[in-house]
Amino acid sequence: MSNHNLVERAMAIAVSAHEGQMRKEADVPYIVHPVSVALVLARNGFPDTFVAAALVHDVVEDTSVSLEELRSLLGDEVANIVAPVTHDDTLPWEEKKRAYIEEVRKASLGAKAISLADKISNAHSLLAAYKVQGSAIWKHFNAGREKKLWFEHAMLDMYRETWEHPMVEEYALLVSEMDALE
Repeated sequence: MSNHNLVERAMAIAVSAHEGQMRKEADVPYIVHPVSVALVLARNGFPDTFVAAALVHDVVEDTSVSLEELRSLLGDEVANIVAPVTHDDTLPWEEKKRAYIEEVRKASLGAKAISLADKISNAHSLLAAYKVQGSAIWKHFNAGREKKLWFEHAMLDMYRETWEHPMVEEYALLVSEMDALE
């Protein structure tokens, strides 16, 4: 199985799994997000297995595709990268976010890279949507502005503690921009 084929298969799974879904803060098809995350990783020179995992990083959390199905379709390496970046939606919001931070803290480089690329992509989306919606953007987030920003800072602190990579500082600049929004 070539890695190029792996990325193509991951893209097909993501397109099919996210069909009909829309981003919560903007009127765009959901598939734009995993493609954006994959592009952040590709731009930073990460391997195709990471790019493939980025394309399907939300399918277990947000669709009917199980981790076992993902494992059988794309292999152990991709599934093992996706597992720690999948939120446990059975937990209350803050507990879920704290658990996610700890999962990513101890996760593999692949999972950490996808998590950070995901945060970068989400920050760009939020900042772009803010230009259109203004402070109304915060109503799209279950926990509101203050808790959303708490989570961004907690993630940034964890990345800074566990990984030296230029994407960490890219994210830091985006967090500062989000802090400045009303």
